[in-house]
Amino acid sequence: METLTRHSAILNQARLAGKVEATNLTLDLGVTVQTIRRDLREICAAGLLERVHGGAVLSSGVRNIAYDDRRALSRDAKQRIAKRTAQLIPDNASLFLNIGTTTEAVAHALLAHRDLIVVTNNLNVANILAGKSSCEVVVAGGTLRRKDGGLVGDLAALAIARFKVDIAVIGATAIDPNGDLLDFDPEEVRVSRQILDAARSSILVADKSKFTRKAPVRIGSVSEVDHFVTDGAPSERFVTACADWQTKLLLV
Repeated sequence: METLTRHSAILNQARLAGKVEATNLTLDLGVTVQTIRRDLREICAAGLLERVHGGAVLSSGVRNIAYDDRRALSRDAKQRIAKRTAQLIPDNASLFLNIGTTTEAVAHALLAHRDLIVVTNNLNVANILAGKSSCEVVVAGGTLRRKDGGLVGDLAALAIARFKVDIAVIGATAIDPNGDLLDFDPEEVRVSRQILDAARSSILVADKSKFTRKAPVRIGSVSEVDHFVTDGAPSERFVTACADWQTKLLLV
């Protein structure tokens, strides 16, 4: 297999799983460990991945991954997370759904629910639920972020502040080991913060790849949410911390 073909295969695996492991790549691509290590060095030097012990993870830094890549990333895990989250939301509830591909998966999982009021700053969520007559959809105003259908800025934050809903369902780009929830866009973070403050209870939805990522702007903390639905915790220490925070950790 030629170098460029291997690099493409490695990046595709990273986009789907959030990371790659050198040992598995040698088996999948039929090359030596030395070859894989060289490939990873070259890919990381180009800023496409970041080296970690035993392999590499998707590069984060100061920019988010492209929307289409994020939508494909950990797709099965997001669907499991969405299904479990939908079980926490009763019929006749009012809720917020913020920007993100995991919250979009939750919107799909809510299509069987009845008599919901959904407030969102995510046009993709609004489009998913638009065809369901028993669901009232309220779209927050704001500046359209064309790359992912998000509505951000002062108008979005002011619109959200006018509501008090039963449940906020939020995602995050990255989760720090100490429980901090992180994102890239300060304007988006402001709206997410407002969503948390304007809900009676909250559910964080994020797959385990978020524990390997970094982002510069703080939304809040896992300690502030009532439920955290994910497909894996980074450590027993984190599990213990969730118990101390009285955040119910739900693994799917």
